[in-house]
Amino acid sequence: MLHTRTGSFPIGFRRGWSAWQQDLNGLIGWAKENQFGVIDLGGDADVSGAAVAEAGLRIGSADLKNWSGFISADESDLATALSENLSYIPAAVKHGATNFFTVMLPKDASKPRAENFDLMVTGLKELAKILEANNAKLVIEGWPGAGALCCTPETYRAAIEQVGSSSIGINYDPSHLIRLGVDPIRFLREFKDFVYHVHGKDTEVYSELVYELGLEQPAAFAKGHDFGSPLWRYTIPGHGQMRWSTAFEILAANGYKGAVSIELEDENFNGSEAGEKHGLIASGSFLASA
Repeated sequence: MLHTRTGSFPIGFRRGWSAWQQDLNGLIGWAKENQFGVIDLGGDADVSGAAVAEAGLRIGSADLKNWSGFISADESDLATALSENLSYIPAAVKHGATNFFTVMLPKDASKPRAENFDLMVTGLKELAKILEANNAKLVIEGWPGAGALCCTPETYRAAIEQVGSSSIGINYDPSHLIRLGVDPIRFLREFKDFVYHVHGKDTEVYSELVYELGLEQPAAFAKGHDFGSPLWRYTIPGHGQMRWSTAFEILAANGYKGAVSIELEDENFNGSEAGEKHGLIASGSFLASA
């Protein structure tokens, strides 16, 4: 099976939305044929996890249930989210899932961010009890859209400190940090103890267009990119700006035991079965050399 050169971390991918990836048995067969040992699953891991485990593959992460319910002023939303995950998490853990993926999306993104942050801390403290009881972790990804929290050092740091549970951690995806202008290596050095899962995705930034357009105003004429904007675009690992070997060195020195899962969002590969398979294979080959 594929492993990174530095750190020997197993390499896999996040199950996508394309039609060919919805055939789980076919996807598992293709993964094994191409030496991928890890698959990240959606919010059906309590069911789909059985097939992955039976095939001898590892579940890198499983999506948490009911993301926005954890950041809501309506107490019934939190109660529902907790109830759904109370049964879902242990069922997925039985199949080998230990990392539960989420983006901290508020139900009402129009509220002040500090107010939504306080709601998030309340929700995460309750979720942590379920995670701890099942020896599981939450891996928060910093996708910076729809009012999401825990995207930058400011709110990741505050969340970790205020929740106070080692079950609350990070899905380290450097592509989002690069897009935001946050140094992904400095970030990793600070938060390495809380990185429980890694996404293999990169970002290319167009410095000339940063000069031309600036960072604050939308472009009047410049065209954007699929999985991006006029200023940047997500890419497969090795086609962007990330220093992967340096990151793997930091993780290895810190005793990281997790996987590296490719999240394919690249306009040069997405959109066809052949293109997506090519993108995953090329990503795996690059990460195996890093």
